[in-house]
Amino acid sequence: MDNDINTSLVVTAGETARLLRLSKTTVYDQIRQGAIPSIRIGKRILIPKAALMRKLEEVVGKGG
Repeated sequence: MDNDINTSLVVTAGETARLLRLSKTTVYDQIRQGAIPSIRIGKRILIPKAALMRKLEEVVGKGG
């Protein structure tokens, strides 16, 4: 599965939770609050990796 994460343009909430070392509940909460960028395709919620990386860089640039 790690190889899928490396080559995919999007990740699931579960994969995002593992990458960020957060719970899946926290990831879903942050998606609802708009802190983690996401797209919905049908019932699936996907996180574009490029948008997630930009968001992380923005947060780190502000000092965390």
